[in-house]
Amino acid sequence: MTARSASGWRVVYFGTPEVAVAPLQALCRAGHDVALVVTRPPKRRGRRQAPTPSPVEHAATDLGLEITYDVEDAVAVEANLGVVVAYGEYIPEEVFERRRTVNLHFSQLPRWRGAAPVERAILAGDTETGVCLMDVASEIDTGAVYRRASTGIRPEETADELRTRLCELGIGLLLDALAAGFGDPVPQSGEMTWADKIESGELRIDWSAPAGHVLRLVRVGGAWTVYRGRRLKVLAAEPAAHANNADDSGAGDSADSGADVPGGSAPGDARAAGTIWQVSVSGSRPGVQVVTGRGALRLLTVQSEGRAAVSARDWINGARIANGQRFDP
Repeated sequence: MTARSASGWRVVYFGTPEVAVAPLQALCRAGHDVALVVTRPPKRRGRRQAPTPSPVEHAATDLGLEITYDVEDAVAVEANLGVVVAYGEYIPEEVFERRRTVNLHFSQLPRWRGAAPVERAILAGDTETGVCLMDVASEIDTGAVYRRASTGIRPEETADELRTRLCELGIGLLLDALAAGFGDPVPQSGEMTWADKIESGELRIDWSAPAGHVLRLVRVGGAWTVYRGRRLKVLAAEPAAHANNADDSGAGDSADSGADVPGGSAPGDARAAGTIWQVSVSGSRPGVQVVTGRGALRLLTVQSEGRAAVSARDWINGARIANGQRFDP
């Protein structure tokens, strides 16, 4: 690797979403010279809205850094290191062959190579994940690893919360490597799994599935169901008290065991799956509970198509839903 200057590394930074903002800011705070920021072009969020710059572009503007949308602009820049954090596009070989380029990847490689490692870890029910500081290679996420750190996945942690924690760990790995030297990377070994991008159809809730599985969909973000022919997003939920919320393997997500779910339907009664009930919750107003194929979930926050997010209690009152009604199959 090209030697760094006395004042620090001269870096080309590649990143786009919110999770890539903190590492960029950390590099600047540590005194490294970010010569160029490569990010994806502004994106239109709605049909009538103007294109919106990426979070990394906003941060780079605030920091007074040079910005480009053309990844090939990185070739001409004098720098001794490239840093990639969730850039979201293919980087041509001529870009990373010119200088050493490293990537912060949010998994314990080679498990969960690909675009959605955090989401796939949660959906799979993994109890542990991590972050790797690795070489960028011609094949996606196959580079040798300089540093890695692991952490447990908390039972009700959302993908956004977990990604934030992994980013903090990754910043520590990156700054340590910049200060102490990268050393020799270690080739990946072990069983590889692939983290494909999450498609909307995967996030449709199947209420006949166990409650633990449904809760993992909600934790990933974007989970949805249908009521009276209209899509309803489930933004937040939690295990229902006194319901058996074990998953298919018998391992529950914050499960209580034993008691029947509302309406007298025993856990595992698929005929009742998707049934909506208002139940008394100790110390608060009645809650909104939904029967699953095994156990039940308490809905906390939902969002109807074209409407603002509301509490599940306000939604059930506004929609005038009687106990025992069900989500569309």
